Amino acid sequence: MGLFDPTVKFRPNKGTPVSQLEYSRAIGCLMYAMISTRPDIAFAVGKLSRYTSNPSALHWQALGRVFQYLKGTMDYGLTYSGYPSVIEGYSDASWINNMEDHSSTSGWVFLLGGGAISWASKKQTCITSSTMESEFVALAAAGNEAEWLRNLIYEIPLWPKPISTISIRCDSAATLAKAYSQVYNGKSRHLGVRHSMIRELIMNGVISVEFVKTQLNLADHLTKGLARDLVRKAAIGMGLKST
Repeated sequence: MGLFDPTVKFRPNKGTPVSQLEYSRAIGCLMYAMISTRPDIAFAVGKLSRYTSNPSALHWQALGRVFQYLKGTMDYGLTYSGYPSVIEGYSDASWINNMEDHSSTSGWVFLLGGGAISWASKKQTCITSSTMESEFVALAAAGNEAEWLRNLIYEIPLWPKPISTISIRCDSAATLAKAYSQVYNGKSRHLGVRHSMIRELIMNGVISVEFVKTQLNLADHLTKGLARDLVRKAAIGMGLKST
């Protein structure tokens, strides 16, 4: 059974809630697993947690699929090989994949020593008018996390100095070009602010942005429901395997 059925279109429940308290508890359990060691369920948990206040039978069915997936992968754990010894990141976005409020989803993951150390799948708080804009919002969020991680490892006395630039890979050539552009010529103020922030991070040597094919983007599964084999492929890439 797959982790998340990409063909199902979720809508808010307009009827009577189905076991709302139990649903909230189940989501809490999944969030604990997702935050701790299971980045492969991040998108599904984030999506289903939006219906905690009024779950329907359809939401319960999807929740059951996640638990069934976890049952079949109970021995999965994050493993670290020690190589490469630099932090590397991936960023992605899905434009308007939430039809209720026309919001997009950001996803990013950072790896160190062959395993994931930080990840997120979050609904974007601003409305974007194109795929490029949604990818740019996701890149800005990843840039913020990269800066935090860099400041964290700077405080570790044994960490080699100077600290290497953190490479963030994205699968949008337009977003990459915009990140390195000297001037933001768009109309959206919130994107202008993000452009300035990304440019500053690049100029200060905190991050660099590189292009990666969608098939090799480890953040792809954090923004949309994918088939089980694709989720499994991403999980392996993040160092999540049988232990």
